[in-house]
Amino acid sequence: MRASSPDRRRRRIVGIAAVFVVILLSGVTAAIVSPWPGVLLVRWMSAGGSEATHAQLDRHAPSGIVSILDQSYRDGDDDAQLDVYYPSESTSALPTVVWVHGGGWISGSRTDADGYYKLLANQGFTVISVDYSLGPDAYYPTAVNQLNDAYRFIVSNADRLHVDSNNLFLAGDSAGAQLSSQLATVMTSPDYASEMGVEPALRPEQIRGVVLDCGVFDLKPLLSQGKYFGWGVDKQSLWGYLGTRDFDGSTAVGQMSTLGHVTSDFPATFITGGNVDPLTASQSKPMAERLADLGVEVDALFYPEDHEPALDHEYQFDLDTVDGMIAFDRTVAFLRSYVR
Repeated sequence: MRASSPDRRRRRIVGIAAVFVVILLSGVTAAIVSPWPGVLLVRWMSAGGSEATHAQLDRHAPSGIVSILDQSYRDGDDDAQLDVYYPSESTSALPTVVWVHGGGWISGSRTDADGYYKLLANQGFTVISVDYSLGPDAYYPTAVNQLNDAYRFIVSNADRLHVDSNNLFLAGDSAGAQLSSQLATVMTSPDYASEMGVEPALRPEQIRGVVLDCGVFDLKPLLSQGKYFGWGVDKQSLWGYLGTRDFDGSTAVGQMSTLGHVTSDFPATFITGGNVDPLTASQSKPMAERLADLGVEVDALFYPEDHEPALDHEYQFDLDTVDGMIAFDRTVAFLRSYVR
């Protein structure tokens, strides 16, 4: 005897529910054995924000900027690309800002904030935005070695790229700030460079300063806070970048925590973070204090906890706000003050 319509509907619902449960369990299982589900979720979530940031910054981008795009800085490495921006009226080398993008080490692109780089170039700088391999397509320390090679390429091609290789500034936002701080430490601390196994591409005197926006500089306290410990940064993304969930036994965690490796030879630093960015209190402020204690010249831009409007992670890219423009102007003033 054929099942009644209510029976068929019931069986269909049960079947759909069973499929849903299987998919859900498969996803949970995948997330347990691989970082990829979490990585893809972070990339999907950040894509919309990147598009919005890109569109907003494009409205501020000036005309009259020359772009040299899609430069390969490492033979045989498809991820090793950089873009160059400088004012069209420039006929000689300019002080150069090398910017490393954020994205939790597993997402982001050198083009996400190109409007910002053009605006910065319009202030009399060559600005170079660098891509690097994202986890888990490649694991730590691939990005560190790539960026070191990028600096070597930039200096070797200084004339063509309008680069003053004696007036270099290493800069970055979020995870890019962590990477830039790590490379600046490699360049200025022989002991740390030896630990990393990196032959520095730059001499310390070539680096005139460092710009660190909303960065991560000490992973250990973050890892004790639970699964989620900052915008765009969680244990899943760190797993994707390092290739391991054994953070306690990871040499990389200690190496990435540059707060414990910086020395008095670290370059002059501009550092900022928003008042409601969870990384400001635990990362940017302690880094600013540590550098100042070492005698490094520090220009720190922070805000009271009750500051309005509330400034979240990457607030400095919101140039439609007064505070975003203040951060931009302070960055430009810092760069100009350390050009020689």
